[in-house]
Amino acid sequence: MAMHQAANLSGYHFKQGVKYEFEFIKEIVELVSSKINRAPLHVADYPVGLESQVLRVKLLLDIGSDDVVHMVGIHGLGGVGKTTLAVAVCNSIADHFEALCFLENVRETAGKHGLQHVQSNLLSEVVGEKEIKLTSVKQGISIIQHRLQQKKVLLIVDDVDKMEQLHAIVGRSDWFGHGSRIIVTTRDKQLLACHGVKRTYELKELNKEHALQLLCWKAFKLEYFDPCYHDVLNRAITYVSGLPLALEVIGSNLFGKSIEQWECALNRYERIPNKEIQEILRVSYDALDEDEQSVFLDIACCYKEYELAEVEDILHAHYDHCMKHQIGVLVQKSLIKITFDGKVTLHDLIEDMGKEIVRQESPKEPGKRSRLWFSKDIVEVLQENKGTSQTEIIFMDFSLFEKVEWDGYAFKRMKNLKTLIIRSGHFSKGPKHLPNILRVLEWWRYPSQDLPFDFHPKKLVICKLPKSSFSSLELAAILLKKIPDLSCLPQLEKLSFQLCQNLFTVHYSVGFLEKLKILNGLGCIKLKSFPPIKLTSLEQLELSFCIGLKRFPEILGKMENITPNGLEETRIKKISLSFKNLTQLQQLYVMRGVSAKRVSSTTVFSNVQRLRLRSCNLSDDFFPTVIPWFANVKELDLSSNNFTVIPECIKQCNFLTRLYLDNCERLQEIRGIPPNLKHFSAIKCLSLTSSCRSMFLSQVLFLMYMIWTLMLYLRYVCLNSSTNIFRIYLDKFF
Repeated sequence: MAMHQAANLSGYHFKQGVKYEFEFIKEIVELVSSKINRAPLHVADYPVGLESQVLRVKLLLDIGSDDVVHMVGIHGLGGVGKTTLAVAVCNSIADHFEALCFLENVRETAGKHGLQHVQSNLLSEVVGEKEIKLTSVKQGISIIQHRLQQKKVLLIVDDVDKMEQLHAIVGRSDWFGHGSRIIVTTRDKQLLACHGVKRTYELKELNKEHALQLLCWKAFKLEYFDPCYHDVLNRAITYVSGLPLALEVIGSNLFGKSIEQWECALNRYERIPNKEIQEILRVSYDALDEDEQSVFLDIACCYKEYELAEVEDILHAHYDHCMKHQIGVLVQKSLIKITFDGKVTLHDLIEDMGKEIVRQESPKEPGKRSRLWFSKDIVEVLQENKGTSQTEIIFMDFSLFEKVEWDGYAFKRMKNLKTLIIRSGHFSKGPKHLPNILRVLEWWRYPSQDLPFDFHPKKLVICKLPKSSFSSLELAAILLKKIPDLSCLPQLEKLSFQLCQNLFTVHYSVGFLEKLKILNGLGCIKLKSFPPIKLTSLEQLELSFCIGLKRFPEILGKMENITPNGLEETRIKKISLSFKNLTQLQQLYVMRGVSAKRVSSTTVFSNVQRLRLRSCNLSDDFFPTVIPWFANVKELDLSSNNFTVIPECIKQCNFLTRLYLDNCERLQEIRGIPPNLKHFSAIKCLSLTSSCRSMFLSQVLFLMYMIWTLMLYLRYVCLNSSTNIFRIYLDKFF
């Protein structure tokens, strides 16, 4: 059998006159030698934790399928071991292929010598010709397609960072023979997606056990270690967070060192990161656009572990345009990550790299750096008035008991400070000056009762001052008594002073903030009046539970963006004619408020679709007066009111599909049913007449009503353990 197979193998034919016989024999010897003497590629001095990773990648490669060509991408942050993994996989499967080529560090090689050089290396390795000169990338593509489409090739394309590299080297699967496998390593997973590489593997950092093994091999050349080194080893592992590159560098640097030398070195690394590690990690940063670099530095220095939505809002305000795309690029390039619960995070060494880039802007003078976050630097700058126009962001989040003894004028020289976030610390006094260029102001426990008199931040978008003690201005603070003149905040989009239980007045300027979208005064129990409003951008107005409020504010001009309006638990008795200026109002919720007698007859809710008027003391004259309101109402809740009759005119509500009349204890008769009503509830309407029940039965609605009612009362009975109540209730309807 074996002889039969051997006889059928195709061979090489020597043609007289083409070349000398000894040259032909030499070619055959070289070809055979290249196959039987193929040496495995060097993986690593101390391969740790590779076995399981290799198996996962081999599953993606699907080596047994010889009728297809598969591309597999390995992505992850710099120094995590992508190349090491690719080489280990290559060694384990190389014998399945006619030819093998490892294109190492394509990013650097193409940058120095051009893509033609990379293409030439590929062709030389696979075809076996030592010198293949290419005049252009297009020529290289053509030759690769022509020379390799019949060969079963194993190709590793290492460290790719541009689409043009993939297009020039592995443009399409059909460039290579059936059964070929291509492994691409990159820091940018978006490159893989754009090139159509669907089989991808994200290589993550080593776990603690494997990290300890690798560090011991590099530092002691052994698998085990002296127990005396336990603490410094754990400290080193925590510092590098499982990054193999960093473990190898630190382990090599500390080989043969004493415990004291380890501690000194780690202290230095935590203060000033190791240059060798930083150079590798910085490659991804240097490839970013200017905006992307700025966003990365902001996150690395200030916003790690922030909610993604909050980071997006802050960056939008700071740069005056949306930065979601830039955040996405950072994720794609493995510089930052978004956790499962929506927080922005990044590897500790990547964070250190970003902070070191900013530190190098001015190593000796923190006040000349673009961003300040380190407590010692901030205290120095503020106490010694060393601020400069270079600083754009200050992020203070250190010990609450960190004292700042200053004169309050430190911000005077920070003319380009756009974001000021102070979450802790104890200031001896409040600021005497704040930059008017501020776009983001967040200051917890603001150390004064007033903002500086010359503070007019016309570009301020985000303003948060929680747990402060303002007398004239405090947002969402219990001690707030009045909202002062806010005309200096024309960019303000959200104003919330909810649950300010001492608030009794709102300055008229609040009603003229043109960009204000959300106005929330919920639960201000001492607020008795609200100034007129002309808020063309307003989308949401919330005044519920302002139990002292007796009049709805005058609407000066049309407000076409507002959709929900909450007036529950207020004492508002009258809605004026100007209410019709809320032309796009779709939801109106009122409880224990408006009386129908005090509503202007010309007030029309033409766009209201959900209307809730609970406990508003509505009587029988309510319906003839206000039925025109309900032209487009789909859901109407009139529960807990005093009317006795639902008149026939309710049939005019052609769009009404849901009607709630719960707890209308005086209701005796329902004379009409809207034509499209689908859901009806009248729980505890115990005065309804038998004729009304008959009408429901004839309209089929009564069955739905009874099922709904019985379900609710069954729950009520179960909770109260009283079968008698349920029996009495049934007797009222049968």
